[in-house]
Amino acid sequence: MRLSSAELRKLALPLILATLALGAGAALIWYSEQQVLRANSAVLAARTERNQSREKLARISEEEREVREKIEIYRRLAETRVLGAERRLEWIDSIQRIRTSRELLDLRYRIEPQRLLHSAPGKSGNVDLNSSSMKVELALLHEGDLLAFLADLREAGNAYVSVRRCSLSRTGTGAAAQPGTTLAPRLRADCLIDLITIMDRGAKL
Repeated sequence: MRLSSAELRKLALPLILATLALGAGAALIWYSEQQVLRANSAVLAARTERNQSREKLARISEEEREVREKIEIYRRLAETRVLGAERRLEWIDSIQRIRTSRELLDLRYRIEPQRLLHSAPGKSGNVDLNSSSMKVELALLHEGDLLAFLADLREAGNAYVSVRRCSLSRTGTGAAAQPGTTLAPRLRADCLIDLITIMDRGAKL
């Protein structure tokens, strides 16, 4: 079927309009797809940013927890006076008090010169762990006297007390006490004890 020229002229305008409508529809579909892509990208970026914020907040919370723990450890060390230079005079006074309160008649000790155990980088300087070894000889009625001495020494503070070694030897059978006499020591302890202090050269003590 062939169309005449007049009929073709009548169809020209509708065809042009239909073509324009199809083009506009295609453009609208493309624009809508682009908007959807942009919206999806924005959502993904927002989710990524939210996740990053959560991770950052979690790291900050963890760092705050660690800082609080370190402050608490530092406070406890400060209370026990482990921080700072060695306190030999206070150690001697503490041992004398323990000797008197525990009635340790034969107690001999010698504190060696201080030595560096470990040095680690600190905020404004090194944090040094220093040790002063103390050799102790004790005459004991029983093993409990040694445990009480070590407990009192730790309780006195001024250093972290680390027992490197202790040996016990029997000195006699320890006969029963007679009226008006005292019990004779039956054991002797030979100990090597480290008195450890911490010097933080970056702290204002």
